[in-house]
Amino acid sequence: MTAPATTRTSADLIRAEEPVLAHNYHPLPVVVARAEGTWVEDVEGRRYLDMLAGYSALNFGHRHPLLVEAAHRQLDRLTLTSRAFHNDRLAEFAERLAELTGQEMVLPMNTGAEAVESGIKVARKWAYEVKGVPADRATIVVAAENFHGRTTTIVSFSTDETARKGFGPFTPGFRIVPYNDLAALEAAVDETTAAVLLEPIQGEAGVIVPDDGYLAGVRELTRRAGCLFIADEIQSGLGRTGRTLAVEHESVVPDMLLLGKALGGGIVPVSAVLARRDVLGVLGPGEHGSTFGGNPLAAAVGTAVVELLETGEYQHRAAELGVVLRDGLEALVGKGVTGFRARGLWAGVDIDPAIGTGREIGERLLGEGILVKDTHGSTIRLAPPLTITGEELESALGTLEKVLTQGA
Repeated sequence: MTAPATTRTSADLIRAEEPVLAHNYHPLPVVVARAEGTWVEDVEGRRYLDMLAGYSALNFGHRHPLLVEAAHRQLDRLTLTSRAFHNDRLAEFAERLAELTGQEMVLPMNTGAEAVESGIKVARKWAYEVKGVPADRATIVVAAENFHGRTTTIVSFSTDETARKGFGPFTPGFRIVPYNDLAALEAAVDETTAAVLLEPIQGEAGVIVPDDGYLAGVRELTRRAGCLFIADEIQSGLGRTGRTLAVEHESVVPDMLLLGKALGGGIVPVSAVLARRDVLGVLGPGEHGSTFGGNPLAAAVGTAVVELLETGEYQHRAAELGVVLRDGLEALVGKGVTGFRARGLWAGVDIDPAIGTGREIGERLLGEGILVKDTHGSTIRLAPPLTITGEELESALGTLEKVLTQGA
């Protein structure tokens, strides 16, 4: 890779952003100009191994050739019609995605937050029309420390004060219970409950993997209570954990599935709500929509993503290399790592606060050519592209050990 010629350095570009961009992010001080596979380059041509993969949006690496080819082909034909008309790419995308995930119907959207918002709307309408909950009384049970997006409705049931403070008044109708606590969940569910909305693995919270049996317990509880189980697999889905979906580790099929991030292959934003026909079928024309949702370009790229996953190769790679990741992190416990949680090629790593915060460790790794992102104090997340090689993964773990040793 060769970075494009520019007269502005990384420092120049970072300074240029300051007065004109809203400060809703705190990125690491690197300016990426080019990328391919598991590697990115900054404007000066320095190379970095990407161990974040766009929070799982880049499960197949940067510019996967099959995905880029699919996008190029579609760009030459048709990019947008709006849903005022049909397009020739949407049916195949919906058919193959439903088949891949074991669902019956698809509601295409764009961003992950849109998928969550759409799922909430569908669950409420289902509660009124199918379950018989009195008008405007529907409740949805969620888990503490959740992350489902940052719209006003979604932050209404967040427990992250940074996400909430200053954005009220908040949307009612949500009950928050501790994650991984079936007794608390059961106590919160009643005749008004439309759905239980959970991440099978809580990503932003630090890759929190629930106890074995928790998801199966949620599935059984919601079935008995006559409410929906909505699984937000926007980060955990599409190969990340070693299965197509994280719920498959417990052989669970939710009533509704939320997908995003990797569904767009790192090329275009694509998300989707998937459910049984009796659930998504409650929507009628004009009751929900999106100008760009299901556009031909997104459908073409999304179909190519499904095609990659249909082979099972990426799920297998995540499972196989997940063992390397887990073993490598286990060896670092007591050497700057106080604990970790991992499933497939996804891990939350708790760093000894005496060595540094997660942000500080991220900056030190940046200096060594490794890109990661911190969360919640001294925790860093590792989520490399599923295309990473064993040698690259072991090299990254070796660099982490070096940084931790230097900081001790």
